[in-house]
Amino acid sequence: MEQRKMRNWSRKLGLAGILAAGGYLLSGCSVAPPDNGFFKLLRFGVPDGITPEAKEIGNFWVWIWVAAWIVGIIMWGLMFYSSFAFRAKRKEKKGEKEFPRQTQYNIPLELVLTTVPIIIVMVIFFFTVQTEDKVTAMDKDPKVKVDVTAFQWNWKFGYNEVDGSLMGGNTYEGRDDSAQAAADGTKKIESSSRGEEGASNPIHGNSKSDLSYLNFDKIETVGTTDEVPVLVLPSQTAIQFDLASADVIHSFWVPEFLFKRDAFPHPEANKSNRKFQIEKIDKEGAFVGRCAEMCGTYHAMMNFEIRVVSPDKFRDYMNFRKDNPSASNADALKAIGEQPYATSTHPFLPGREDTREANDNYVDNNQAEQS
Repeated sequence: MEQRKMRNWSRKLGLAGILAAGGYLLSGCSVAPPDNGFFKLLRFGVPDGITPEAKEIGNFWVWIWVAAWIVGIIMWGLMFYSSFAFRAKRKEKKGEKEFPRQTQYNIPLELVLTTVPIIIVMVIFFFTVQTEDKVTAMDKDPKVKVDVTAFQWNWKFGYNEVDGSLMGGNTYEGRDDSAQAAADGTKKIESSSRGEEGASNPIHGNSKSDLSYLNFDKIETVGTTDEVPVLVLPSQTAIQFDLASADVIHSFWVPEFLFKRDAFPHPEANKSNRKFQIEKIDKEGAFVGRCAEMCGTYHAMMNFEIRVVSPDKFRDYMNFRKDNPSASNADALKAIGEQPYATSTHPFLPGREDTREANDNYVDNNQAEQS
């Protein structure tokens, strides 16, 4: 009787220890893991994030792998131990029976095998929700609001609003009212054309050519088959993205954001949340962006670049674009001392080496001037 009580107590203490260790381990999901060795390996090629939201996702990713490896090692250990410890030959050498003592309805063991997985799932669910809330929060007081329009097979970026703290004065309002009014005019459809053969198929009671849900701005950057669009953004600044598609479903993805968001046509009608925010971008430089939704023949060529510059350079960039409405985005980048074309990716069409050569020439000339 005393031995049975001792075994029961040891089981309970063992279970409590496992649960405590698991809870302590998973509590690290919101803490940055060490950035070396085993923890670095657990990223499995996932890039280091350049936003607080991306770093939160990266931390969660690594700690989930840590928990998965611990559970896996324990289960593999038990499996191999059982395979070798209870072999028939070993039983035979010990003079024991072929089958071990049968224990049916082992209530403590069944409780452990039921309770532990439930607790693991609950803890992982808790930290999943916590990370999602951080990433999708819309309370970051954005200083720059960017309109993103995806289309087969390229991108259009526009500056809807820039806070006065970045512009050195008044807030910049970038909405193009005339273009927006023209787009709003595409919403209506003549009743006589409804249902007629050959008529434009109505969508939610509106014309198939309805573009009223898209945003149009005075300062825009549009990609072409010859030139990858470059979206210029300030570092250390909260930014809001407003996504929409002009045709089929696309997806806005920057690998260093560790986050993607689909761009829908008629997003409100499709019950899509078209906006998301980032607290800031920590690192300056050029980062490739891609469409992550299979959208047609040239989906793989639908790249863009995010060029992150200092807030001062961004102010100069915006002022140049305002003062020189006919100038290209490349001209504006060159005016602030940046490479005029995308450096993280290039046009896919063969023979289109002009933008790459322009970048190389700019770098050579810039280095010559500095020397």
